Order: sequence, then C-alpha cells, then structure tokens
Amino acid sequence: MSEIFDTSVTFDQMGLRDSVLKGLRKSGFEHPTDIQAKLIPLALEGKDVIGQAKTGTGKTAAFGLPILHLADKSVPMQALILVPTRELAAQVAAELEALGEFTPIRTACIIGGESMSHQIRSVGHGGHILVGTPGRVMDMHQRKLIHFKNVRFAVLDEVDRMLDIGFRDDIRKILSMIKNEHQSILVSATIDAEIERLVRRCARPDVEWIRTAAGALTVSMVDQKYLSVEAWDKPPLLCHLLRHEKPDTTIVFCRTKATVHRLSQYLRRHHVSAREIHGDMHQSKRNKVMQALRDGKLNVLIASDLAARGLDIAHISHVINYDLPDDIELYVHRIGRTARVGRRGVAWSFVVPDQGQQLTEIEKLTGVLIEKMEYPDFKPGPIPEDVRVERERQEARRSDPTRTMAGRAQPADLSETSKKELEKMFPGGVIPKSAPEARLGSKFRSKRRR
Repeated sequence: MSEIFDTSVTFDQMGLRDSVLKGLRKSGFEHPTDIQAKLIPLALEGKDVIGQAKTGTGKTAAFGLPILHLADKSVPMQALILVPTRELAAQVAAELEALGEFTPIRTACIIGGESMSHQIRSVGHGGHILVGTPGRVMDMHQRKLIHFKNVRFAVLDEVDRMLDIGFRDDIRKILSMIKNEHQSILVSATIDAEIERLVRRCARPDVEWIRTAAGALTVSMVDQKYLSVEAWDKPPLLCHLLRHEKPDTTIVFCRTKATVHRLSQYLRRHHVSAREIHGDMHQSKRNKVMQALRDGKLNVLIASDLAARGLDIAHISHVINYDLPDDIELYVHRIGRTARVGRRGVAWSFVVPDQGQQLTEIEKLTGVLIEKMEYPDFKPGPIPEDVRVERERQEARRSDPTRTMAGRAQPADLSETSKKELEKMFPGGVIPKSAPEARLGSKFRSKRRR
C-alpha cells in the first residue's frame, strides 16, 4: 500500500476546511494517494494542473477536494466537470456529494437519458458544481438552462477517453464559451500529443504537470485469478461458479451487448437469478437495475463496459471478466468495481486458448502476475460439431505435403492433360508460380516495392 498512498502526509495537513475533512473522515480516507498528495496543494494555490495517473488512483478526490474547499456557497454553476460517460458522471457527482456532505456546496449531475426537468431542479437547488457529459451540457447551454458566466473551475476527467470516443469538438466548443478567468484541471491515465495540444489551448502557460507511476489502489486490493476455458464452455462454467462459489454480489462483464443479453437469458433458463445492463436499454430502466443492485436486491449483474466506469457500490464482492476487454485499460476499470471503501475484492477472468498474449498485456499494465485458478469440479462439454469439422479441415491442410503455405495447389496436383496444355502456353514448359515483378510496357505503375 506504500506504493499507492503517501503516508508522509495526511489530509489534515493539507489545509482543507474542517467541513471537507469531516466528509473525508466519514468516507474512510486518512492518507492521500500519490496523485492526491501532488495535485491537491497545487490546485489549492489556484494553479492550472495536468495530472496523469493510473486508473484507480483516486483522481476524482484529487480535483474534487480543492473545488469543495475553494467554492463560494453564494455562486451557482461555478465549477464545470466534463466526463466521457453517463455512468461516470453519476459516479463523480455521487462521490463529490459524499465528500461535500458537511459543506454548503452542492453537485448537479447533467446527463442524457434522464429527466431534464429533474436536472434543472437540481441545478436550481444549489448547483455549485455541474458534472456532465459534453453532449447534454451543450444541449442545456443552448436551451439557456445553464450558463458558464460564473465558471471558476473547469475540469476534464478521463480526457483521453473523451477524445477516444469523439468528444473533441464538443470539448473545444464548451471551453471556448467560458470567457471569464478560471482554473483548469485535466486528469488522464495517458497523455499523448493530442492532449498536449488541448492543454496549450485551454490552460495557462504556467500550467503544472504531474506524472505519477504509483500503482492503482483498485488493483492492489483485488485478488486476481484466471480460468482457462474454451469459448463454448463459458456459459456452463459461469453457471457452475455462481452456484458453487456463491459470491455475495457479482458483476459479469461481457464485450458486446448481444453477449450480455444471451448470457442473462442462459442464466435465467438455468435458474440463476440475474439482470442485465447495456447501452441499448433506456436510462430509466438502467437506473432501476442499478438501484436494485445498490439496495442488495440483486446478486448477479451481467454488464457491458458502459457500467465499468460508473459503478460505485461498496458491497460488490466479485467481478468476472466473461470476455477479456479489447482495450486492456478497461480491465482495471472493471475490476475496480470491487474492493471499494478499503474492502478486498475478487476478480476472475475467463481466458480462451488464443488469448495468452492479451493476458500478458493485462499483467504488464497492472504489474501483477495473475495466477491460474484450477477448477477440477467443472467438467468441460464436448467440442461442438462445427468446431470439430473446422479443426479437422485445418489440420488436413497443414499436413498435406502437396500444398504451399498459402494453400495453392502445386503442378503435381494437376492431371497429365492439364499439364500438357499449360506447357504449350509457356516457353520451355516452365509453369510460373507467381506473377512477374513488373510488366514491360504497362502504363500503370506496379505496386510492388523495388
């Protein structure tokens, strides 16, 4: 834990208001993480800050605590925090509300898919801090339901993710509409050339850069294992684990919405109570599922990655990666849904035979050797007929000595009649095996590199 927390300092020594410290203590914080220890003092001085740190290192509190300390209770809409997804917006808003519970500073969450009238009321009942996705923020600004006249703090959270999913132009428009002097804070897991260009546009020349190499809090608190499994055995293996291990509250992450739907139906057919959540569901339905999870009325949630960045529920004990994510950064977001509030958590990953390299990349990212979990009680099923036929066909091709690596038939495969006909077409009877490197007299340039 010394790699994550800066034990040389406490939050009490940072000069934060008593009301902010009271919220910190109630949330279980004592020592700051590395990024918090470096970013908070600079932000309290009013400096623009760019913070780069791994996922799961407490970046929300790093920018949120200075805002709660510096904000003026008489000024609405003085802080604007932009995030990439609705779920993350809800999570950040909830965390700031918890940390600011004993302060007069209130947070409003502005996201699509939910009642705009409810969000308008939330802004009206304080609304000192606005947390939202760029699309809904722009929409409400165009409708004149919110304004940027009072903005003193502009925060871009997970800016790398926002640029990845296409919010580049929206971010630039929003920042250009903030005309008054303000403090800018950008936090990101990675910093590339595009983010550096954005910083030059929106931050002051004396911006402070913070880069930390500290480990991720969520990774260190999670016991990670993987299970080797064939693709067709995944559903029965999951069913077997849920029945025999009896985890308290489990989130099962799938790569696609279609898999989420099929898997939840499979579990219900096999008498395992499970609900699903993915991007095609209406926001109100997603909210009901999430509320059932928070209330302890739901033990198994099958989710796409939209939930990986927006779930902050203390009693989640297990995360199961039914599919490894294409973006390995998402792995840390997923397993970070467990091990909340200082509790330890468990993460199991299903790994099919051709995903060894992907598992290695995850181990490099997390800095953890993920051990194999042997499960002899589970009996794999038979190989499906279509898979067996395809494997036999590929094996036959590999073992056929009359075929080249590209699978082309050799002259030996041709009948004697065909050979004689081909020999008449080519001088000396030599049959070429590939096209010539260049065609003399052609007016088209060859694509072949010289």
